[in-house]
Amino acid sequence: MITKRIIPCLDVKDGRVVKGVNFKGLRDVASPVELAKYYSSAGADELVFYDITASAEGRSLFADILTETAKSVFIPLTVGGGINTTDDFDRVLKCGADKVSVNSGAIRDPGLVERAAKIYGDQCVVLSVDIKRVGGSFHVFAKGGREDTGLDAIEWIKRGVDHGAGELVINSMDTDGVKNGFDLELLDLVCSCVSVPVIASGGAGCMEDFITLFQTLPKVDAGLAASVFHFGEIEIPELKRKMADAGIPARLNH
Repeated sequence: MITKRIIPCLDVKDGRVVKGVNFKGLRDVASPVELAKYYSSAGADELVFYDITASAEGRSLFADILTETAKSVFIPLTVGGGINTTDDFDRVLKCGADKVSVNSGAIRDPGLVERAAKIYGDQCVVLSVDIKRVGGSFHVFAKGGREDTGLDAIEWIKRGVDHGAGELVINSMDTDGVKNGFDLELLDLVCSCVSVPVIASGGAGCMEDFITLFQTLPKVDAGLAASVFHFGEIEIPELKRKMADAGIPARLNH
């Protein structure tokens, strides 16, 4: 069986890792380079690096810090934030990223996923989707969760995969930072309509939430979280051992 991946997420603003609740109220955590090194040695399977205000900021700081972060880790690194063109894909891949995550850029330019997949391959293109319940349906949100696009999330996801997205990050805005567990209803819907890897994001509060996620939805490939890892509430080696004990395939370091 394919091992389930545990992925810490570094939300970077002004060169520092920050974390909020429901996409608001950011607090400073640490240096992305130091945190990335720590997670790489602690047994994380991959890392996600989001420049969360990139759309509104200059790019030089992002490139410098990204290059330094990429040099310091030996696990796959996915990078997102301000990815609007295939040139942006090129730039972050040259900085050392293994995969590129696109969100608002794909909403603005629906052909971006397909063009990038043709140049760099499906495995390099990650479609990240910020999703919130609106009047009984799931809507796609843009600009770091600030803008309701009105797009139906499931239709958008299907379209993205049809056009070459090789992996999905499903960010539930309803559960983000609340620590009451992953959004199983939403994730189940997504898993039932696509065949590419699905990464669950938003809602992890304790180790049991990861166990519940993988046991309830065996099709989910990975669990992504930020604050529970950043603030030491969950230690990755211990989480992996608990997963293995529960019969969930995990890559153990020791």
